[in-house]
Amino acid sequence: MPYDPTVSTADGASNASRSSAASAKSQRRPPKQFLVPPIIAFYIFAFINIIAAAYAPIQDCDEVFNYWEPTHYLNRGYGLQTWEYSPEFSIRSWLYIAIHAIVGKLSSLLSATKTCEFYFIRTVLALVCAICESHFFIAISKTLNPRIGIMFMIIMLSSPGMFHASVAYLPSSFSMYTSMLGASAFMDWRGGSKTALGIMWFGLGAIVGWPFSAALITPFIAEELLLASITREGIEVVRRFIDGTVRSSLILALQVAVDAFFYHKIIVVPWRIVAYNIFSGSGRGPDIFGTEPWDFYIRNLLLNFNVWFLFAMSAGPILMLQYLLRAQSTTKYTLMRSVFFISPFYLWLLIFSSQAHKEERFIYPAYPFLGLNAAIALHTVLSYIGSSDPRTFISKVPAKVKFVIVSMSVILAIDAGILRTVGLVSAYRAPLQIYGALQRPGLAKPGETVCLGKEWHRFPSSYFLPNGMRAKFITSAFDGLLPGEFNEAKVGFGFFAGTWLIPPGMNDKNIADSGKYINIAHCSFLVDSYFPDTNVSAVEPNYILEKDKSVRPYLVDPKFKLHPATDAQKMGTLLLVTAAKSLIASSISTLCVALSNMLTLLHTVRLCLLDCARDLTAHPKLMLYAALLVIVVLFSTITIVGRIKKPNFGRANSPDLEKPRSTTSGNSKVAERPPGEWNPVDFKRPAAEPYADWDVHKTDPLPYRPFKHGPYHITMGLRTMKWDEWIELDNHYSKFHADKARRIQQRGSKCCKTAPEAFDGAVELLEEFCDYLPQRYPSLYQKTLVGMDNILTGESFNIVQRPLAEDPMQMAARMVQDDLAIMFEKPDGQYYLLAGAILLAGFWRLEDKFGMPLSEIHTSGDVPGFKQKLEKGMTNFFRRVQPNGPVLRNNYFIQVDDDLAWSQSIGNEDSEGIGWFTAEKNKAIEHHWFRSERQSLRRLPRSGGVVFTIRTYFHPITEIAKQPYVPGRLASAVRSWGDDVGRYKGRERYQDVLLEYLDAKHAEQVEGGLDLEKEDESRNFPF
Repeated sequence: MPYDPTVSTADGASNASRSSAASAKSQRRPPKQFLVPPIIAFYIFAFINIIAAAYAPIQDCDEVFNYWEPTHYLNRGYGLQTWEYSPEFSIRSWLYIAIHAIVGKLSSLLSATKTCEFYFIRTVLALVCAICESHFFIAISKTLNPRIGIMFMIIMLSSPGMFHASVAYLPSSFSMYTSMLGASAFMDWRGGSKTALGIMWFGLGAIVGWPFSAALITPFIAEELLLASITREGIEVVRRFIDGTVRSSLILALQVAVDAFFYHKIIVVPWRIVAYNIFSGSGRGPDIFGTEPWDFYIRNLLLNFNVWFLFAMSAGPILMLQYLLRAQSTTKYTLMRSVFFISPFYLWLLIFSSQAHKEERFIYPAYPFLGLNAAIALHTVLSYIGSSDPRTFISKVPAKVKFVIVSMSVILAIDAGILRTVGLVSAYRAPLQIYGALQRPGLAKPGETVCLGKEWHRFPSSYFLPNGMRAKFITSAFDGLLPGEFNEAKVGFGFFAGTWLIPPGMNDKNIADSGKYINIAHCSFLVDSYFPDTNVSAVEPNYILEKDKSVRPYLVDPKFKLHPATDAQKMGTLLLVTAAKSLIASSISTLCVALSNMLTLLHTVRLCLLDCARDLTAHPKLMLYAALLVIVVLFSTITIVGRIKKPNFGRANSPDLEKPRSTTSGNSKVAERPPGEWNPVDFKRPAAEPYADWDVHKTDPLPYRPFKHGPYHITMGLRTMKWDEWIELDNHYSKFHADKARRIQQRGSKCCKTAPEAFDGAVELLEEFCDYLPQRYPSLYQKTLVGMDNILTGESFNIVQRPLAEDPMQMAARMVQDDLAIMFEKPDGQYYLLAGAILLAGFWRLEDKFGMPLSEIHTSGDVPGFKQKLEKGMTNFFRRVQPNGPVLRNNYFIQVDDDLAWSQSIGNEDSEGIGWFTAEKNKAIEHHWFRSERQSLRRLPRSGGVVFTIRTYFHPITEIAKQPYVPGRLASAVRSWGDDVGRYKGRERYQDVLLEYLDAKHAEQVEGGLDLEKEDESRNFPF
């Protein structure tokens, strides 16, 4: 008797159905509930999913930037931030991230490494998916047929689509998990209806995961309503609906609370996602990120599910034919439930195929339903093929022939999926491996950067970079909006400030922001790919071919090349370049070996099948076990053959940021120009976002503490500047403004001066301020037709009148809290200080340095190590810095008086002989002040001048020593200064009192329970 593929009716269905079921039971012994015990099914699902966790490449860059990077920020303190996480738009929920971040934290029990955390999270996802798959398998086996359950299991295990979806860190995968649990609850009525539980699971997937996954519940709700109309149990159905809705509402309330904690405002993220994707209007919404033809998902599913997709699509027609041709049903199953169960896949495919914007991950929630449809269709076909009804043609075909045809067809379908999985692992796993080179001891250092150009979308997340190393972007042909960085402020900003502070340069229109790029001159490493037929362009050169021919590269693996920095380079860097041609050849070789082994194995299996055909025909259940055995054996083979060895990289020199870069490094190569000549550049600084909640009376100074435990290294210490953060103003503004006004009145041209040849550059700086400051600080400055107005002081700045009311640098000084200096290149190739407003410098005077070249400014001030370690790199940096590449640096000093403008302890400001030798030795600690400078450097595009802004932060030592870890770290830093640095900073005049005080404060903190092991977690340089 052939098995009917349709499914069981409700407990309250018609008496006729019940009597039919009773009759069927009296005629034959009921089949086993499970052909594979559920716990064994879980072990098999878990085994395959864990293999996927270890080997599956990341398919979608959204997984990296929208989920791995925020998790990295929560657990590691820094990461890349997409516009979706900007509080302005907030269309991503932090609850989903927080769940995974907590899981990641648990990995520290095993290992503190970031890669361990990455794979630990993936492994947990693999196990969660296995649990959900097992539940669905149980529901299918109980409700439909154990054979359909086995077929579903085979399809899920052998499909490339499930291989990567099962462990993808994506809301669509999460919704796939919960949809399996929800469908299981709706399908299995044994023990009573589980409607509320099903609604809760689908609600969890839609709220925490992806709102659109709620569409999958529609057929099940329709079934419930139809059942209510048949059984007249409408009140009970409503009660179950309310129960499920209340459970889902509690989940939503938790999400809103968590998101309020992170975003600092009440929002409903699922609604915001729906609103943006459906109601956002022109210029926004999903279509701006690319569109695909209507058949995109059909082609994609054919690749990832091959013949199983065809079976899934034919499930409906096959069931209808079965119903029409075999109306005399002999089992308890009914067509009604079959239609409802196969509908989710059709509904999902219809909805998303009709959308212009398509991505593979959008179809993930429907994968289990595809497997269910395919299993039902396959079972129906096999039931017909296995028919012994003499009236059918198929009954005349010998059983052995039918068995061989069916078994080989199924095995070939399984093998097609497995081979594609092998191809994915072999050919596309390089991004998960290439960054392993950076883990080599001594190669990469905290604070260095890995730059990404056209390979940005294959970056596997900061989890694969050493601690403290950052990913940056250089220009490429991609013209959309790249991620920025989470704000890393900690002290004074509460928990996870980056989640609620508005990041610069974000928009919801996919418009590129130049602030997301850095100049290649600031890259420590560069990751790029090379293909022989690549179209080379100015923004995407073949970096691997542009190496310095005089240098022998360290070729450590056929797939990868490391290019060491050389003296000819303009900034110290290494190019870490993927040689894709070699990678493809290696991958093909690996795949060929795998194919050869598999073909040998298949031949052996085929011979065994033919020899055992008679026995298997007598025991048809063994066929299913044989198919399952083939899957396990083949995957075991793949695990062994497809294992990709960890690259064995040779030792390479660590990059030195103070060394010049190679002139052959792609974008770092600047067009040659005669010294002293500058051609204006068509570059405009990106518009600044208003500083969130900034108040001239309430916003505290940022807590810069740019010192580290020894040893002390003399470097330029440059880092990339975000455009929005060019000028920092705070509640010390009024004091600084008054001090500057007083100094201008008292000293005038001694502190503010502009050389005639620098006038245009100084005016350009005024123009930049009048554009930037009203954008960034609209509560303090208002833009006017001729300049801007200061709302607090009532000042009006007219920068278009000629002559100007005062020296342009003096006018600029009144606008900000910073001191200002502009360097200009002369025909001798040196940069000269030709414009400045130095009013609050503390230890140096503009009149002493004005007109000097860069080198003399530093040598005349006896800057330690300048000639040996800084001069060459600094000269090269000034020569090559571009308008779109602003940088920052910080320094610090100890001062033994409280005068911000001029440290009287080193002598009178107008005296000739000034220096630390005049300072009183070992003054009381109350006279010790911590002086820190935040310096920005950027090239003005029109005049070519290089602008310094020098913002001073000035605090009593007794104040900053109250902060955790500060006294111990500062004492270590002061002690680590070399003799030359100590003389320069005047250590001999204050070290006894200062270090004694800091040591005492540090001891107090340790006695109070300070955990020294957690210091690195509590700060982020330079804060």
